[in-house]
Amino acid sequence: MSPSITTNEDKGNSVSPEMMRKITAIVGKYEGKVGQLIPILQDIQAEFYYLPKEVLLQLSETMSIPISRVYSVATFFKAFSLEPRGKHIIDVCLGTACHVRGAAMLLDRIERSLGISRGETSGDSKFTLETVNCMGCCALGPVVRIDGKYFGRMKLDKVDPLLSRY
Repeated sequence: MSPSITTNEDKGNSVSPEMMRKITAIVGKYEGKVGQLIPILQDIQAEFYYLPKEVLLQLSETMSIPISRVYSVATFFKAFSLEPRGKHIIDVCLGTACHVRGAAMLLDRIERSLGISRGETSGDSKFTLETVNCMGCCALGPVVRIDGKYFGRMKLDKVDPLLSRY
């Protein structure tokens, strides 16, 4: 049985009817089980590209979980973001093997192509650019990962064609 969602305006919770439908579907998929909070948050982030405050407040109320617990989980894992992110997440590896093979120049090219710096999201919310210290595939360096897909042995002339695929 899916839990019903009601808005509580006195708590400042302003969830649109469309957001309510999405939250209801996600929570219902996991039968509202408190032990499924992490996969529920993952699905919410996949839907909205981040964890909106009003959605977390509504989730807390719907699942009868203290908001402090919801925020604790949402802020503990690096995979979750409380800030809007792009539809496509680009990670550039800056580990030693990638660095010596030109990762910094790749990062610079991507920043210039997208008009954003690392840690930022493009104005059209299409891309978020991040860096990581190592992806564990040093033999393929330099490596760029987009939405979990790895692109190894990247070169400057491959950046724009790769970005245009997204």
